[in-house]
Amino acid sequence: MMEEAEDRIALRVQALSDLELAVLICLVAEQHCIIEADAESTKDVAEELKLIAGGVFGLTCAVLECNEHTTLDDFGSSILVTEDGDDYFNSKFVRPKGEFSSMSESPRSSNRRISKSPRPFSPQDSGRIANIVIAKNLNAASSQVQIQALELMRGKRNFSRTAVHAAPRPFLFIALNSSEISRMAVHLNDQFFISHKHQDDDGLPNLEDLNAKELPSDDDASTSSVVHTPPFAHAKAKSQAIWFSSEDLALLTSRMADVKISSEVRAYLHNIVVFMRLHRAVAGGISALATRHFNTLAHALAPLHGLDYISPSLVALAAGKIYPHRIIITAPENERSMQWGSSLEAVKAVLDGVTVEEVVEEVLQSVEVPL
Repeated sequence: MMEEAEDRIALRVQALSDLELAVLICLVAEQHCIIEADAESTKDVAEELKLIAGGVFGLTCAVLECNEHTTLDDFGSSILVTEDGDDYFNSKFVRPKGEFSSMSESPRSSNRRISKSPRPFSPQDSGRIANIVIAKNLNAASSQVQIQALELMRGKRNFSRTAVHAAPRPFLFIALNSSEISRMAVHLNDQFFISHKHQDDDGLPNLEDLNAKELPSDDDASTSSVVHTPPFAHAKAKSQAIWFSSEDLALLTSRMADVKISSEVRAYLHNIVVFMRLHRAVAGGISALATRHFNTLAHALAPLHGLDYISPSLVALAAGKIYPHRIIITAPENERSMQWGSSLEAVKAVLDGVTVEEVVEEVLQSVEVPL
């Protein structure tokens, strides 16, 4: 019976789009991710992610629009939903044995809310944090908002002026950033598990399907009107056709603990980390947390491929998702060979046009792959 369920999950994984797979990996590993897209595409990508949350996983979703004027109050209210639907995932999702308990169940939360608020049942107090929070252009928000996002990701709760809201289970925070805007704060950026660059050629299948279904029924509807459609309506309509149930996610998460890694593959993984740190174009970003995420992702990918062990190819695949958003390319004048007399012009020529993707690929080609 267990093998049949695993085969069924493996077949569904193979049919997922790039965005759906990114969401699945993060839900299984219980981590968070960055999605990068062109500025003109972020609106449609956000709608696609909302449809994925409801139609593929049956989860609630909230979208936070960020800019330099976004306040902490805006952040606290935008991540909440007032949906009165059943808490299917919240009540049935089970964490694997041995994981730390949630910090959200503070006995003082209700007292703190009552004592600080003259209106104990304000709209914000009655809401709850969505299972999936999409923060559009989080890298454009102020440092205070980015710190608040970091606290939410690490502490699994958000403090408002009148209440403490605990993150549900499962919980996924997605930073949907425009490629044209600078990076987020260092510690916040490092906290994100994986990053994925969505190309226009990859398509948005859920949004395209929804558009194809709605256009014949309403000749006056335009393509742009799709973004105003509440995602929960489609989630309810598809409640009987959710691709990944709470049991599926729990099964994949539990299988991570059973994944084996040989000493040779473990050495391969750590050699990649060492080579990454020693690469002449890298100024930083290869942190201890990144190494832990690297190991976690390698374990998470195995059950998605129907394996109970980590192969070298899975390690290489994990490296391509863990490090691109973390690596900082060094300035030519700070390149280490300058310390022993290299020519600045020569170093500039070597580093000219070097990208983080090229650094990762070069490291993977330099490290010997175990047989």
